Amino acid sequence: METITVRTGSRVEFIEISGQVRQWLRNQTTTSGVLTLYVPHTTAGITINEHADPDVVRDLTMELNKVIPFDDNYRHLEGNAAAHIKSSLIGASAQVIVENGDLVLGTWQGIFFAEFDGPRTRKVHLKLTPS
Repeated sequence: METITVRTGSRVEFIEISGQVRQWLRNQTTTSGVLTLYVPHTTAGITINEHADPDVVRDLTMELNKVIPFDDNYRHLEGNAAAHIKSSLIGASAQVIVENGDLVLGTWQGIFFAEFDGPRTRKVHLKLTPS
């Protein structure tokens, strides 16, 4: 297992990390398998979505913030209950097929780190299981 670092700059933010993941893959001896990406944080997540049009992540952020507002009489004392809910909805892990040393993604797909309680410095664990 290896870990990459992601630095976020906003309270809620989607950061494409496909490039960082591909850079990591270049240094691996295994060239085919399944890559598991895992976020060890309860107020962040990981997702695969369109990376060609930045309006997609703007719209995703806008709708998540509408559906799960920051202030909604939550009982969690730390004041970040909305971040925990968003993290649970998006999920803490994703898997991607790796073939010939590269990610097997659709033309418009990218891997996004989802921040819901930033800004912070975060971790993404990567584990490539050979096929």
